[in-house]
Amino acid sequence: MRDLKALLLVGGMGTRLRAVVPSQPKVLAAIGERSFLELVVRQLRLQGIRQLVMCTGHLATQIEGKFGDGRTWDVSIEYSKEETPLGTAGAVKLAQRYLHDEPEFLVLNGDSFLEINFLDLMVFHCGHDGAVATMAVFRVDDACRYGKVQVDTNDQISDFVEKTGSHEPGLVNGGAYVFSRTVWQHIPEGPASLERDVFPRLLGRGLYARQEDGMFIDIGTPADYARAQQLLRFS
Repeated sequence: MRDLKALLLVGGMGTRLRAVVPSQPKVLAAIGERSFLELVVRQLRLQGIRQLVMCTGHLATQIEGKFGDGRTWDVSIEYSKEETPLGTAGAVKLAQRYLHDEPEFLVLNGDSFLEINFLDLMVFHCGHDGAVATMAVFRVDDACRYGKVQVDTNDQISDFVEKTGSHEPGLVNGGAYVFSRTVWQHIPEGPASLERDVFPRLLGRGLYARQEDGMFIDIGTPADYARAQQLLRFS
């Protein structure tokens, strides 16, 4: 398989985590002796994914100062910096110029760690004719915080169920995607969200899900950040 390029969405404000990470981007929050984002970069490199674009925003200079051009981790890093908040979809759209007409590419939330084989996710995506986007989904015991993803028998996402406050199990968005270049026509100009503005309009138009069985964790809240220390066993 050809080299796969990955966009890392690392520009978020991290407001819910400021109680424990007050002066850094949340992706630089320490997990043992490494930052959370370094664990993600190392995971990508170990799977042979070495061409990275970091979509930065809030406190971007700290991320650039830490990772530079990526040579320390045997990867190549470019930066797509938003001057004003653009949301997840807007950040992806801004980075389009770095993709050089890539037929498919990987997009990751920089504050999530997934126990996943990204190349398998790519193979799954390419195995579905007409796929515009494929989302890695995970089954969790309590989907209250996330909202649910509903998937039909053909692996297509059929609906999204908003957060209801009900503590029930379900499939949730893991924050890892493969996009085909046809996705560009579905991403609006300006600030926009993948979750609210793009994925709903892709229902029935080639939006697929691959269920993963490994660990899924993000660091969006202090409680989950504390739980993320278990990631040390992957470092």
